[in-house]
Amino acid sequence: MASTTLIVAALAVLVGLSLGLLGGGGSILVVPLLTYVGGLDPREAIATSLFVVGATSLVSFVGHARNGNIRWRTGLIFGAAGMAGAFLGGLAGGYIPGTVLMIAFAVMMIATAGAMIRGRRDRDGQTETHHHPLWRIVLDGLVVGAATGLVGAGGGFLVVPALVLLAGLPMTVAVGTSLLVIAMKSFAGLGGYLTSVSLDWPLVAVVTAAAIAGSFVGVRLISVVPEKALRKGFGYFVLLMGAFVLSQELPSPAGPIILGVTALLALAAVVCLMAVARCPLRSSPAHAMAAEDA
Repeated sequence: MASTTLIVAALAVLVGLSLGLLGGGGSILVVPLLTYVGGLDPREAIATSLFVVGATSLVSFVGHARNGNIRWRTGLIFGAAGMAGAFLGGLAGGYIPGTVLMIAFAVMMIATAGAMIRGRRDRDGQTETHHHPLWRIVLDGLVVGAATGLVGAGGGFLVVPALVLLAGLPMTVAVGTSLLVIAMKSFAGLGGYLTSVSLDWPLVAVVTAAAIAGSFVGVRLISVVPEKALRKGFGYFVLLMGAFVLSQELPSPAGPIILGVTALLALAAVVCLMAVARCPLRSSPAHAMAAEDA
């Protein structure tokens, strides 16, 4: 048991690194980690992930706040709506079978991976500044919050694009603001789960401490590591993880087939990017030249 806890804690550093660097991705890693490595029931793993991700986001948020990367009004409005959705999602998730939750989680992972690999649309690197009505921001906050509370996923990688598109925030500000929103939604979702799920608090403390340590590294690396390359690479990793979860939860032969097809597609994408001059997965030549000139 002690060795398992140490392995889980070591891998939890990646959770914090992802949150500090990308403003999301914590639950994408921590739920499979706690379920398949830590041996927790899926509902307990999801509830634990909500605490770990919430606490780690809060710590990472402080670093971004010191750097001025927070839009308070937008974050508080989106976060308040997300808290309501997350609490309801967590309340419902405590009564849904674990297998159903993990399949829903895997689908969320695959959808998230697609959004990460595709990237955001921008114009000459400038973020669009149009604003949507307040009711639209509140509605999106409720929907994203419900997804977070229900399956412990869909936090940062849904919040960050929403903040960019709805509020017109620059990427660095959207990452920082998303951490405030994620912390608010995670603790609200945890409140819903605690009505029906008990947690192993010593394990929660160890995993949270390891994730927080990783988050400090992530915050420092945000201005060093190329965000686009990192996000795409992480996207392919999340895609494989989603396929792995499905392979574990779906009956044979559907599970192994899904995992095998996904692995082949990921391998084909890597070969295309590395060996094919006109690979459609690359940015257009004009964008590539612009990036080189910059």
